[in-house]
Amino acid sequence: MNEPSPRDRIREKALELGFDLVGFASVTLDESVQTNLDSYLADGMHGEMDWMVAKAERRRQPSALWSDARSVIALAMNYTPAAGALDSIDQPGIGHLSVYARGRDYHDVVKKQLKVLGRWICETFPGDVKVFVDTAPVMEKPVAQKAGLGWQGKHTNLVSREHGSWVFLGEVFTTLDLTEDTAQTDHCGSCRNCLDSCPTNAFPAPYQIDARRCISYLTIEHKGPIDRELRPLMGNRIYGCDDCLAACPWNKFAQAAPVADLRARPEFAAPKLENLARLNDGEFRTFFSRTAIKRIGRDRFVRNVLIALGNVGGDDAVEVAQERLRDECSLVRGAAVWALSQLLSAASFDRLRQEWRTRENDVEVIEEWDAPRASISVATQSG
Repeated sequence: MNEPSPRDRIREKALELGFDLVGFASVTLDESVQTNLDSYLADGMHGEMDWMVAKAERRRQPSALWSDARSVIALAMNYTPAAGALDSIDQPGIGHLSVYARGRDYHDVVKKQLKVLGRWICETFPGDVKVFVDTAPVMEKPVAQKAGLGWQGKHTNLVSREHGSWVFLGEVFTTLDLTEDTAQTDHCGSCRNCLDSCPTNAFPAPYQIDARRCISYLTIEHKGPIDRELRPLMGNRIYGCDDCLAACPWNKFAQAAPVADLRARPEFAAPKLENLARLNDGEFRTFFSRTAIKRIGRDRFVRNVLIALGNVGGDDAVEVAQERLRDECSLVRGAAVWALSQLLSAASFDRLRQEWRTRENDVEVIEEWDAPRASISVATQSG
């Protein structure tokens, strides 16, 4: 009887460790991938993610990241939600957290298992490995498609036949020379559900995303005040956005995530905006301990929460927003001003402006007080 090949043994071990998809690719990508990356950066659609430009040379080819590598083992872990991904959207007083952020930080969960797999490979076969999850300059989705895990959908995320759009990706680079799998072909067809579902119209064309309009980018990567034009479109999304992922029809084949650490914590299903807006730095760190949300810091997160309060309101929304006018962080104070401009009548907001504007010394917060009032996004809370 023939002995299992290294590929088969690696695949079996990866599945045993909790990975749902395993594939093998070479360390070179098609020139079209590099061309698309260069065009994306040249057009500025990466926004403030300057690290993409700084590491572009290493990102263009897997071989540029580690010259000794001969193969890439591409892996995916399913994080399909057990309940509806959009159940908390636009609920008054409730914040919406992206599905991927409701459990333990996936960087930690996936990387831990990648390291276990990597150690096993080194102990079993002659060679060396390096493991990567998201934070390294790896073109993860093109690599995963080349390895047969799925295809890059019109929303630019990977789509799997088995798990839809709900997958985390990771890679093991190895000096082993492993036969690559057949690349997966595109199965999106004429469907444009993901494109049409985007609240901010962040897709200039299929397979293209302008990060500067993407709610995930705005709530996570963007450090300053969010564009006033986009704030009303964000609704109550306070960390990330699931709309394009949830719209994918391939999700119908996905089963709820089997890995316990990737399942949602109950307190993150429908968190109260008023409670979140009142978190100080220590409370924020404790509440979001071991999650991806903790990475953005309290001030940026509370900015997001106040925008959501301005959009969907809540029983004590005005009171909470007024409290944040005293916040030490100018980013938070500016978001509080905008929230109040949405929650109060023109007369009430003007009275508040006369009281608070003279106390403010930050230029951007003063600009918020002086900005023209947009149309009210929620029912007036106070006359």
